[in-house]
Amino acid sequence: MTDPAALDAADPLAHFRDRFALPEGTIYLDGNSLGPLPKATRARMHAIVDDEWGDGLISSWNAAGWIDAPRRIGDKLARLVGARAGEVIACDSTSVNIFKALAAALDCNPDRSVILSEGGNFPTDLYMADGLARLSPRAKTRIVDYDDLEHAIDESVAVVLVTQVHYKTGRMRDLVDFTAKAHAAGALVVWDLSHSTGAVPVDLNGAKADFAVGCGYKYLNGGPGAPAFLFAAERHHAAVQPVLAGWFGHRAPFEFTDDYEAAAGIEKFLAGTPPMLGLAALESGVDLMLEADMAAIRAKSLSLSRLFMERMATLCERHGFELASPADDAQRGSQVSYRHEHAWPICQAMIARGVIGDFRAPDIFRCGFSPLYLSHAEVARAVEILSEVMESDAWHASEHQARRAVT
Repeated sequence: MTDPAALDAADPLAHFRDRFALPEGTIYLDGNSLGPLPKATRARMHAIVDDEWGDGLISSWNAAGWIDAPRRIGDKLARLVGARAGEVIACDSTSVNIFKALAAALDCNPDRSVILSEGGNFPTDLYMADGLARLSPRAKTRIVDYDDLEHAIDESVAVVLVTQVHYKTGRMRDLVDFTAKAHAAGALVVWDLSHSTGAVPVDLNGAKADFAVGCGYKYLNGGPGAPAFLFAAERHHAAVQPVLAGWFGHRAPFEFTDDYEAAAGIEKFLAGTPPMLGLAALESGVDLMLEADMAAIRAKSLSLSRLFMERMATLCERHGFELASPADDAQRGSQVSYRHEHAWPICQAMIARGVIGDFRAPDIFRCGFSPLYLSHAEVARAVEILSEVMESDAWHASEHQARRAVT
């Protein structure tokens, strides 16, 4: 059986643990939903609130570099997703950026009308596609099963909205292969990288990707509701006329003209005034991520998840857990999920014992592995605690409390 202590002793990322403010005694397996607080973010937030906002007031838009933050942070994010400077902008939410990216893709493929996506995708992806289709005079959505997606790209499909790492199962699509097949069929692709960025290597330009979006509050540790980002390949910039034509996306926003004229580059995807407190926290998380080697992050992520699955094998046999994630490293992101009919009360019982994982309806117990602060010893201990919960039937108490709350 794998020795967690030996793996931790050889871990090149172990020193990053001290860079996070994690509660004592907590094993945090939910960084794929909300990353923990980097210690540097506290100091950064004090500085922007007390010094830049408090003392600098409006002058900080220029003196403190606020006005350039979306592009500056976007250029940093570009290094994490295999893009060039000027192809990524930090702004808005993932949902809003999906809308903007889909509208842009329709601009770039004007002779086609269908937005294609997969059933079971994260809901906001499908909701945004449907909302755009209701507004557009030509767009319509088509939803197919996960395994049928690439085969459903026909001559009517303008753009495929696809998630690289599935939010429930952690199943990962091949970015290069899928993009190539979509392009061969005449379609563009909008990639949702929400469960990829900061967890798995991403090379958008290497894959000849068109558009992509991702969030800042998961593996990037940018804080709750942190601004997201949008990638647009430079070759598409000229063809895009933004539907959400906000003043910060204007060619010259401070000329205050009545007519909209889009900026020439990635800035055209901006809309309203940048949310500086959120962007400052996000930048701290991105700066920390950039200090680490992505190959080492991926290697440790796989090592953590393999250990977890190894230790979970006995619980699968004895207590009915069913692996919902791919066992193959190449097909799995940085999370492992199990199905169980009592997944919700089991998850609550684990949280009560200091192991914070996640539940996704109807029956998924999901655990994320963030290599910068999680150790192999913690992963092994988490499975020990889960075994104790199952052997003692402790999860029944959580189920009983839930039923009382409902009635």
